[in-house]
Amino acid sequence: MGDLKVLARAAKQRLKSDFWKDCKQSYYKNASGAKERGVSEIKVKSTLKGKVISTIRGEKEDEFYLKVKKMLDEEGEVSDAIGRLTDTDYYQTLSYEEKQRYTLELSNRYLAALAKYKKEKEMSRITGN
Repeated sequence: MGDLKVLARAAKQRLKSDFWKDCKQSYYKNASGAKERGVSEIKVKSTLKGKVISTIRGEKEDEFYLKVKKMLDEEGEVSDAIGRLTDTDYYQTLSYEEKQRYTLELSNRYLAALAKYKKEKEMSRITGN
């Protein structure tokens, strides 16, 4: 019951603070700006919708993504990204098979973070933010 009260309180606060009005204005402003630049309006709307949903849910960017983002901002895409992201102390404790699995999982997480980073950069270029 306590969680429901917290969610209701947060929803009420969003209504009082013109959260939805600001979202709607941003939504249409960025969509029309994308249309003027010749970029897919649907893509921009979808990205903005995802940002609103994550804001409402209170989701925060995970530590791994922030580490990848920092690396990409400072040095760009590097050939040894997986090596730089590997937790060497943990890696040394693994068996051969576990090392292979860890590297594969790390690679998949890196590729997902890279795609998210590129999408954010493209959106900031489109919207001018």
